[in-house]
Amino acid sequence: MLRPMSDLGLYLAGMRTWADRTGARGWMRDNAQFARSILDRIADEGPKTSRDIPDEAVVPWPSTGWNNNRNVTQMLECLHMAGELAVVGRAGRLRLWDLAERVLAKVPEVPADEARFIRSERLLGACGIMRDSIAVSPTELHGIFPVGEPATIEGVPGKWRVDPAQLDRPFEGRTALLSPFDRLMTDHQRVIKLLEFDYSLEIFKPASARVWGQFALPILHGDRLVGKVDARSDRDSGRFLVHAIHEDEPFDRSTRAAVDAEIESLAGWLRLRVTRG
Repeated sequence: MLRPMSDLGLYLAGMRTWADRTGARGWMRDNAQFARSILDRIADEGPKTSRDIPDEAVVPWPSTGWNNNRNVTQMLECLHMAGELAVVGRAGRLRLWDLAERVLAKVPEVPADEARFIRSERLLGACGIMRDSIAVSPTELHGIFPVGEPATIEGVPGKWRVDPAQLDRPFEGRTALLSPFDRLMTDHQRVIKLLEFDYSLEIFKPASARVWGQFALPILHGDRLVGKVDARSDRDSGRFLVHAIHEDEPFDRSTRAAVDAEIESLAGWLRLRVTRG
């Protein structure tokens, strides 16, 4: 996540309680000396990558496999989420970590309940409509305050909340290739129930089990999600490889032209040439 520094005050209270909410407090407590060693090393020697820090964990991170033997990375991320460290740059593909107190602005801390209310309002404003029972992005807000207005949608089950400011705004559709992490896509059930669009990010599935592709991009056309683009950037060869375009319903000529134009636009932004097949 990238966040404007002006929003820092909305997250400070949550940083202090992050480890308790996520169950990481016990592991951090067991490895308190390890955490202290990392903070002291960075304080004395300046920003470090994970490869610059020895693994001094007493208790390994309790992983099911994905994070085995990654105690340093896990501790850095825990200290980051707890507000002790901040990412200040990159050395190649590795994040560069420094003490948060050296790089983050000194801003007033917004009380936790007020901060969560403001963030919930912003989430609803970004999404327009949300399920009443769950946050759009649970890793950010575990449940939401009752912001916006309750709503029912004809023919769609469930309770919803809407941002009233969005109701009378004029709508002008467009065609776009969306990131799987776009706000429109983050609540799988909302996408299925509200937009009748079946999609899941398949990056962690075996190739044989994928339906749409490793990192397929949802296609927005007008006010509908109409398909997925299975594509990949191959920077070594300078190509944007389009493996397949999955049409939920057959595209008409104008839809196909609009999608092709977006593919060309994305490839151009990446400074790659489109190759199909």
